[in-house]
Amino acid sequence: MKTNGVWHKRIIAILAVFVMAVVSMPSARVTATESTKKQLEEAKEKKKQSQNELDSTKDNLAEMNEEKSSLQGQLSTLNNQLTEVSNNLQDLEEQIDNKETEIENTLAELEVAKQTEVQQYASMKKRVQFIYEKQNFVFFDMILGATSFADFLNQNNYIEQLSAYDRKMFLKYIETRKNIETKEATLEEEKEQLDEYKVKAQAEQSRVSGLVNQTSGSIKQYANDISDAEEKAKALEDQIKEQEADIKKLEAKLAEEMRLSKLAAKSAWRNISEVTFAEGDRYLLANLIYCEAGSEPYEGKVAVGAVVINRVLSSVYPDTVVGVIYQNKQFSPASSGRLALALAEGKATAACYQAADEAMKGYSNVGNCVYFRTPVPGLNGITIGGHVFY
Repeated sequence: MKTNGVWHKRIIAILAVFVMAVVSMPSARVTATESTKKQLEEAKEKKKQSQNELDSTKDNLAEMNEEKSSLQGQLSTLNNQLTEVSNNLQDLEEQIDNKETEIENTLAELEVAKQTEVQQYASMKKRVQFIYEKQNFVFFDMILGATSFADFLNQNNYIEQLSAYDRKMFLKYIETRKNIETKEATLEEEKEQLDEYKVKAQAEQSRVSGLVNQTSGSIKQYANDISDAEEKAKALEDQIKEQEADIKKLEAKLAEEMRLSKLAAKSAWRNISEVTFAEGDRYLLANLIYCEAGSEPYEGKVAVGAVVINRVLSSVYPDTVVGVIYQNKQFSPASSGRLALALAEGKATAACYQAADEAMKGYSNVGNCVYFRTPVPGLNGITIGGHVFY
């Protein structure tokens, strides 16, 4: 009777375990994880941000190209203005040179006129002096030398005509001199005006040259900015392509996880008593726990060990500890080399071994969860320490 009672209790325990496994099966599904969904959403959001930045960069690029074209038009106009100003300045310089030549010629004419004046004055002075000093002699000579009264009048008329001629030439000289002086003054005034125009033209030339240099500098800066913007746009386009590739990978991963989720929902789970652990499994699991939860509380270490064993129990995953831990892209320490280093140096602590022992006995403080990660917004699960289990 006692033996029958023991078997009765065992049967009840087995049935209870079976019922619990069946009841908890939905929560143990390999779901289309919130983690992958979150990563996919984040990837799409990053792509959206990159696209917005690319659009903004292209808009700025278009504006800069437009501004550059406008500046190039301004530069062409300024160059035309500069050419016109330079030509005007050259014309003014030629006019000034011509005026200076005219003034030099006028001064030469004036000098000749002055010499003529001196000569005429000297001649007139001698005639006047001669007439004044010799007027009696000339008068008597004219009387005595005249053959007739008519001849006397003729000689007197000759002297008067000669004096009138001298006076006429003297007045003409004075008039010529005044004209030359007037012309010289006019030419000097014109020269001063031309000098003023020249100063203004040079100032205008400097101003336009400054604008040309400034505009050229602005165009060069725009060209540099455009080049930088084009490089940025190219980098953003490449970044978007990479992000699109990442999105495709995440979408593929999500599809695979959804497939596994559906498959897990229909799959069977083994009992821990059906698992035969190989030599070294305990050492391997303890060191994985160290890598994944070495700084976590003890409950977190047990939870990591439970996830590994849950996968061993699920028919969707490999049925060995080694197969589960080294399954491609499942546990990052295995792929990054951290686990190999921990195994080589025996990093696992006593707490890690204790957690591994509890998990290998079938204990789980996270139910049938087969995933864990650091918490992210929108991911629901069992949070222990710095991990959320789901």
